[in-house]
Amino acid sequence: MKADYLIVGCSAGGIGAAEAIREVDRDGSIVIVGEEPYLAYSRPMIAKYLSGQKTVEKILFRRPEFYANNNITCLTDTKVEAVNTATHEVSLSNGEKISYGKLLLAPGGKPIVPPIDGSNKAGVFNFINMKDAVLIDGYVKAENVKKAVIIGGGLIGMSAADALTKLGIEVDIIELKGHILNTILDEAAGKIAAQTVTSYGVKLNTGRTVSKVLGLHKVAGVELDNGHQIESQMLVIAIGVIPRTELFKAAGLEVNRGVVVNDNMRTSNPDVYACGDACESFDFIYNSRRVTPIWPNAYIGGRIAGYNMAGMDTTYHGGTVMNSLNYFGMDIATAGMSVLPPDASGLEVLSTLTANGYKKLVLNAEGKIVGMLTLGETDTAGIIFGLMRDQSDVRPIKDNILNENFGLAYLSADSREEHLHGNTSGRVAPADFKH
Repeated sequence: MKADYLIVGCSAGGIGAAEAIREVDRDGSIVIVGEEPYLAYSRPMIAKYLSGQKTVEKILFRRPEFYANNNITCLTDTKVEAVNTATHEVSLSNGEKISYGKLLLAPGGKPIVPPIDGSNKAGVFNFINMKDAVLIDGYVKAENVKKAVIIGGGLIGMSAADALTKLGIEVDIIELKGHILNTILDEAAGKIAAQTVTSYGVKLNTGRTVSKVLGLHKVAGVELDNGHQIESQMLVIAIGVIPRTELFKAAGLEVNRGVVVNDNMRTSNPDVYACGDACESFDFIYNSRRVTPIWPNAYIGGRIAGYNMAGMDTTYHGGTVMNSLNYFGMDIATAGMSVLPPDASGLEVLSTLTANGYKKLVLNAEGKIVGMLTLGETDTAGIIFGLMRDQSDVRPIKDNILNENFGLAYLSADSREEHLHGNTSGRVAPADFKH
């Protein structure tokens, strides 16, 4: 098989690339290879599937006809085993090979699984893709699960806890750090989140980790590092993900923590591009290349790659870590340095705590927003992120920016015009907080 454009990874980045390619080149052949037996779906929505709120069809990222309408061949349930950049070929798990003109690698991340005694027992799961959600759903029903333990109180762990709680399952969360969602929430916000989560019956065990999985052949409970035992019929390991860099390394591409790309999303090989969770792209807040494993950045990085693969020179101006989520009825939006870095010199923190929620902004010495956190009151998150994205000096309005009624009226006429009609190509936009 031959492809003018070969995309490895049927998810946000891959779809973004295919759409961009088709805007430039209507005729070149596009082949997408995906490991899962599903067409591209919204990974952040797998908790909705597990809780029974959404079917697989309802969380598809693009409808099945999208592929036919855009003349895209999609090979599902197929793994790329190797990339040969010298011959412009990839080897597939079914023994076949595909030759390519331009290649996009978007393999995503893989779950962090620490060594735990007994973690090979039945009833131990990860929670990063649809396969995990399907397996958990089947196990919950087959074993009539009533109690579950989740290792990790971060984004993945909280989404799993929210879904399992909706199924009527008692949940214990084991979190090594001092509070849940500690990568995006500071201590004050973490306390508010903990109060909300525990009001739903979830038990939080912070400052602890699991040392052993109890049970003969399947999970019967866990033992913590302090010897305390918790009864459970299921264990979900949801600590986080790390970039899948195996293909990049084997192909001889430059790799740090993730694969290195330039501002065109091109790797060290001129015909190979990359985006998504395995990619180090420019972070405009930290002014450096970092792994930012979030859905909007993967999609936009894919679009930038797609344009360049099709010959339209396009620059990625940078993204940053951002999250818009709702767990246990909590609306949370964060971006950039929502939690202060170890060296916070030169940074100013603005915060307010009201009956309706908590807001915090982090400003640098130039008055530019480098971090935002809103919990409960998220209506102004899009406007604030717009100011952050555009690196606007907010010192003239900083006395009003955390007000509940803050809006475009507080901005200068020029700023209002830029936010209403400005070009945000290559960057995540305020609307991305409302996906």
